Amino acid sequence: MATLAAAPKPASLPIHQTQLLIDGQWVPAKSGKTFDTINPATEEVIAQVAEGDAADVEAAVRAARRAFDEGPWPRMNARDRGRIMYRLADLIEAEIDELAALEALDNGKPVSDARAGDIPLALDTLRYYAGWADKIHGQTIPINGNYFCYTRREPVGVAGQIIPWNFPILMTAWKWGPALAAGCTIVMKPAEQTPLTCLRLARLAQKAGVPDGVINVVPGFGPTAGAAIVKHPGIDKVAFTGSGETAQIIMRQAADGLKRLTFELGGKSPNIVFADADLDAAAVGAHVGIYLNQGQCCCAGSRLFVEDAIHEKFVERVVEMSRKRKVGDPFDPATEQGPQVDRAQFDKIMGYIESGKREGATCATGGKRVGDRGFFIEPTVFTNVKDEMAIAREEIFGPVLSVLKFSDMDELIRRANATTFGLAAAVWTRDVARAHEVAKRLRAGTVWVNCYDVFDAAAPFGGFKQSGFGRELGERGLDPYLETKTVTVSLS
Repeated sequence: MATLAAAPKPASLPIHQTQLLIDGQWVPAKSGKTFDTINPATEEVIAQVAEGDAADVEAAVRAARRAFDEGPWPRMNARDRGRIMYRLADLIEAEIDELAALEALDNGKPVSDARAGDIPLALDTLRYYAGWADKIHGQTIPINGNYFCYTRREPVGVAGQIIPWNFPILMTAWKWGPALAAGCTIVMKPAEQTPLTCLRLARLAQKAGVPDGVINVVPGFGPTAGAAIVKHPGIDKVAFTGSGETAQIIMRQAADGLKRLTFELGGKSPNIVFADADLDAAAVGAHVGIYLNQGQCCCAGSRLFVEDAIHEKFVERVVEMSRKRKVGDPFDPATEQGPQVDRAQFDKIMGYIESGKREGATCATGGKRVGDRGFFIEPTVFTNVKDEMAIAREEIFGPVLSVLKFSDMDELIRRANATTFGLAAAVWTRDVARAHEVAKRLRAGTVWVNCYDVFDAAAPFGGFKQSGFGRELGERGLDPYLETKTVTVSLS
């Protein structure tokens, strides 16, 4: 079983920003309230952060509205917008070690993961969209009659952006990149569990030359700050990453203003291993697919479908790798898995583990807390899982893998698609024709073939069904931040 690595200890990191950023000024919440942000490895308070609510959102929207309607950002040469975005990426890269440590402190992920994965991907996203800033254009259209017809692609306006706690720096970049390239202004609410790196990035955006009011950051809670963003008539578009339940609330609250919405929500992604696969590579893919970011990943391969001919030997391999996974202090270079983000998430995951045992699944490894301080959970593998069990149907968002056996491909596709989710999937096989056939038939926004968790800023990401709508990343990621205007000129 996994054992706790070096005892977690607070990192001696300077905490620079804990207030709201509104119209270029760092200010306390109008209410004077603050909330604690907690180190999930030690359960100790890191800092107290200003708690924004509707009054602060009102001020932030006014600033963003003014910056959009009257300010230079949407009117400046698009190439200059791109240069500022490149400068922001350079400033982030210059502070990569401190930012990675801050991310690990606030979120609990291993600092090595933040340093090697999260931040480089964020940099790639900002630079990718910086390159798009001067390449957003319309078309000329031949229409009937003596007319000149063309389209313009214009920024949608003020974007309300609500991001989750699992990838704070990366989700900030995913939201800021296309919005800034398009010429929008922003009111962002970072997750209350992990506000620190978003606030730090906002300070770096100021240093990069982003004009006052273009980026506003209001930490706070969903029912107060989040709801105020969604309901505010000065917000033109809301982008949300999080749970389906919250997305349903947002849709209802945004209905009166007919706001443009994009959602990137949860998943229960099938990871499918055929008997002819490279089993060593597939085992690594299954391991990374479920345990990346402590299992707190919307596209986690939490349903591992294994063909019956190789089921026993493949499961043995997956279980053995899980037992060897090192859980512990996020600042220990040997650590592979840190704590879950907070007490609520820890309790939810442990509840699902107990549910799996109650419903008759076999806990082949893991299933327990690690240590007596911090929110650490053993890498957990369940076998003898049935499709109807809660651990096979519901998103756990933790280091819990459900293994299911299959023999027939048509039955496999039916079972893999028998979910309300449709975010991601993977298939492992040496049969190229079968790989393409399965990829075609799976109802998911991303399908990986002989790999897992491969991301690139140029490749669109998003879900089918209740995993959301709209796309982030790639050229398609610009669409939610743009309106198309048709101009028709009489030449008579």
